[in-house]
Amino acid sequence: MPIMTPEPPDQPHLARSLAESFGADAERYDRARPRYPDALIERIAAIGPGPEVLDVGCGTGIAARQFLAAGCRVLGVDVDARMAEQARRHGIAVEVAKFEDWDPAGRSFDAVVAAQTWHWIDPLAGARQAARVLRPGGRLAMFWNVATPEPALAEAFAEVYHAAVPDNPIFGRAAAARRESGSGESGSGYAAFCARAADGMRESGAFADSEHWAFAWERRYTRDEWLDVVPTTGGHSLFAPEELEQVLTGVGAAVDAAGGSFTVRYTAEVCTAVRRPG
Repeated sequence: MPIMTPEPPDQPHLARSLAESFGADAERYDRARPRYPDALIERIAAIGPGPEVLDVGCGTGIAARQFLAAGCRVLGVDVDARMAEQARRHGIAVEVAKFEDWDPAGRSFDAVVAAQTWHWIDPLAGARQAARVLRPGGRLAMFWNVATPEPALAEAFAEVYHAAVPDNPIFGRAAAARRESGSGESGSGYAAFCARAADGMRESGAFADSEHWAFAWERRYTRDEWLDVVPTTGGHSLFAPEELEQVLTGVGAAVDAAGGSFTVRYTAEVCTAVRRPG
């Protein structure tokens, strides 16, 4: 995820306008969003009871294509028809539905995965639905890319958002807090996502104790590559055009001042558990 990400609402699965905003530019999303470490994909693919994978909130099929490359058979479910159409162009079979209400029509899977999306799913209803479609011993795994920025650049980005959207409840206020503390993306929002996911699995009674995995990786971005990423993150499509233009201009200037490129250190955080027998 980009360095300047919004603070998550307390119950993100209820923030439907934000959850369903990503398809506004599905082609850009597919082009710009980061992939996931091969080691993460291969570990999930290797330890399940079989190759059948259900990708919840599959979006444009970024993770789904990686699972296909690892030898899995993948079905995607996504609430946004625009994202689903983009995934189909890459050969991913996708059904359009809200996962909690999706009809599996008697099908079952060896793994249910969610890449950067489980926080948009009701944690208890989602866990119960996953348990219904998982074979005994099957695995539910949700994961998020968490960025750790260079502190000086993170502070510069926070200044940009504070100036462009100071009254925005999920960007401007978060930027102000980061600006005052001098900190960047802490990952605390993603820790909360993992905690909610673990709580949902535990409350469902259908899963063994959850596990946490972490995979470190990094990517270097040019100015133009980063400006391609920024509009794809949650909430940006809801900005007024002049606000988004101010953000992009300011972020671009900050990257130029840093030398025109920079490295983002990511950690792919995984929350996972195995379905109990029966």
